[in-house]
Amino acid sequence: MKVSGFTFIRNAVLYDYPVVEAITSILPLCDEFIVAVGQSEDATYELIRSIPSTKIRIIKTVWDDSLRTGGRVFALETNKAFQEIANDSTWAFYIQGDEVVHEKYLPEIRNEMIRFKDTTQVEGLLFSYLHFYGSYDYTGDSRRWYRREVRIIRNLPGICSFRDAQGFRLNQRKLNVKKIHASIYHYGWVKPPAVQQLKQRNFNRYWHPDEWIGEKVPAVDTFDYSTIDSLQHFSGSHPEVMKDRIRTMNWEFTFDPTQKKFGLLNRFLHGVEKTTGWRIGEYRNYRII
Repeated sequence: MKVSGFTFIRNAVLYDYPVVEAITSILPLCDEFIVAVGQSEDATYELIRSIPSTKIRIIKTVWDDSLRTGGRVFALETNKAFQEIANDSTWAFYIQGDEVVHEKYLPEIRNEMIRFKDTTQVEGLLFSYLHFYGSYDYTGDSRRWYRREVRIIRNLPGICSFRDAQGFRLNQRKLNVKKIHASIYHYGWVKPPAVQQLKQRNFNRYWHPDEWIGEKVPAVDTFDYSTIDSLQHFSGSHPEVMKDRIRTMNWEFTFDPTQKKFGLLNRFLHGVEKTTGWRIGEYRNYRII
C-alpha cells in the first residue's frame, strides 16, 4: 500500500497558518507529500522547504485571483496538488493548511487504510472534526460548524475537489465512504486577533466582491472573537506538533460555555443534537456505506 499526502498553501506566514504542523502531523503515514505553493507575498516557499523530509515535493502554482465566487480557487489549487501524486498510490491523504491530526490517531488511520485498500467500493475515509475557536481551550459546538469531512480518498481517475475544497466528488457524484474513529483538529479560528482580522478580509475575497466585504467585514484592526454563538471547553490534549505554537500564544480569550446566543429555532435544534446526536437537516458531501 502506497499513500500520498497533498495540500495547497499561499501566504502561510502572513496569515499565520500552521501548515508545517499540518504536513508533519500526517507525514509518518505518507510515502510522498505534494505541496502546491501559490505565489505569495511572504516566505511561504522557504517555510515549506525548511521541513526536514525527503518525502516532500513542492510545485509552484499561480492562483486565479479573478475567481471570486464560492471559494472555487481553493478547489482548483487542491486539484493541482492531487494531480501530481504518484500513479501507483492507493490512497491520497488531503490536509488543509490549518488542519492537524493528533498522533494518537495515526495507528487507527493506518489500520483503516490497510483494512479497506482492496475494498474498491470504499472510495474515501470520513473524519470527525474539532473546530478550535478563539484559543486552544475552546471548540465550536453549534450548527455553524461541519461535523465530518472526507480527508482520505482512493486514487481514482475522475475524483476532484468539490466547490470550495471542503470535500470531493467522483464524476460529480458523492463518494462512498467509511467513517473512521479519528478526528481532524481545525485551528483556522485560532490566530492573534489582528492576524485573524487580516485573514478575514483576504479570505472573503474568494467568495464575495469588494462591496460585500466593505459592508460585512468591519474595518477594524482586530477580530472580535466574542460574537460567537456557542463554545464548549476543550479538556483533551493537543497534537505534539502544536505544542510550541500553543506555548507562544500571546493573546487572551475567555468564554462562558453556558452562554448560548441562539434564536428560538437554533436553540431547539441545538438541544435536539445535544440530546440525541442527530443534526436535523445536516448537509453531507458524501455517502456513508
